[in-house]
Amino acid sequence: MMIDVLRDYLLFILRAVRLSFHGSRIYYTWMGLLTLLCVVALHSYARQIATGLALTGMTDQVSWGVYIANFTFVVGLAAAAVMLVIPAYIYKNEDLHNVVILGELLAIAAIIMCLLFVTVDLGRPDRFWHLMPGFGEFNFPYSLLAWDVVVLWGYLLLNMHICGYLLYAKYCGLEPKPMMYLPFVFIAIFWAICIHTVTAFLYVGLVGRPFWNTAIVAPRFIGSAFTAGPALMIIVFQVIRRYSRFHIRDEALQMLRQIVTVALLFNLFLFGCELFKEFYSDSVHTSAARYLLFGLHGHAMLVPWIWSAIAAEVAAALILILGARRIALLNIACVLAFVGIWIEKGLGLIVPGFLPTPLGEIVEYFPTLDETLICIGVWAFGLLLYSWMIHLSVPILSGDFRRAQEKPACPMPE
Repeated sequence: MMIDVLRDYLLFILRAVRLSFHGSRIYYTWMGLLTLLCVVALHSYARQIATGLALTGMTDQVSWGVYIANFTFVVGLAAAAVMLVIPAYIYKNEDLHNVVILGELLAIAAIIMCLLFVTVDLGRPDRFWHLMPGFGEFNFPYSLLAWDVVVLWGYLLLNMHICGYLLYAKYCGLEPKPMMYLPFVFIAIFWAICIHTVTAFLYVGLVGRPFWNTAIVAPRFIGSAFTAGPALMIIVFQVIRRYSRFHIRDEALQMLRQIVTVALLFNLFLFGCELFKEFYSDSVHTSAARYLLFGLHGHAMLVPWIWSAIAAEVAAALILILGARRIALLNIACVLAFVGIWIEKGLGLIVPGFLPTPLGEIVEYFPTLDETLICIGVWAFGLLLYSWMIHLSVPILSGDFRRAQEKPACPMPE
């Protein structure tokens, strides 16, 4: 029996590898472009390893930059998969039940991107093994960074098991056994909230940074995650149904639209609360917020960025409320919300937390060309990985890629 299981697994893997290299001209072009971007980024990363972090725009004053900004944002994309899981498995929404695996695959790609952004931010990438529970030497349970590592790896393994089991069952033409995946689904719901909450606590716990010392950082992270993640899924689902035979109903997109609308309004409300807290007190601790929104002592590099983000989010909210049932307007709103959240939650959150320094210095940060190329490369690798997983999973879900009918059904693990 075990030999049959292993033989079927190996045959499945072999067929999946072969399918990975078969596709349309658009598929080859897209994957080739992403691969090229990864190679360019790898060259810049090699320069960073040789030169050190001095190659970046980060300094002693601003020690976290665009790498950690992207890490914070991408954690939200991973957590947002829960907004498909909850309606599909708890409220039995059939429109989302058929596409929930696509959201969980996005979570897998996003977590791997998170780990890559942390890796490129390390001055010594050979120490990455410390981020692997059971292998590394980190101060658990006393360090919040150790907690963040645990929840990220745990969420990655949960989603890999859920997606792997369900896709293999579909490939074999068998009914999945609920006990093999449903408990992990409900654990993943709780875990998704944990990964972004713990990431928020990383900032809140730095008591010397008043800009981050507020109780609503974690709720703001959740609100922004449930905006940007489903917004990206709306775009991705339209691409999938256009270039494949996998049917995704408009009702699923409209359900995601409602989630994006509520989450975006919640995020804007919390942002307004934060502004009231910062400026009504008018204490010395508002200097970071003043630097971000209005500039401070002639330094105003981030001002146009944050106001562009606010304008994009407000415009997206208006479109979603007034006319987003039209798919074209919905797409515009999703792009505006995604970009706005990326700016607000990225550079708009990280950099002002360091400025001005406790000594009153203002050393402005902006990413260098190599930093930018490395970030583009990590995003390209994440999209490459997600595109590859979609390329394999969509034929399985649509029934085009399955075990040969003349052979006996492949055994499923108990």
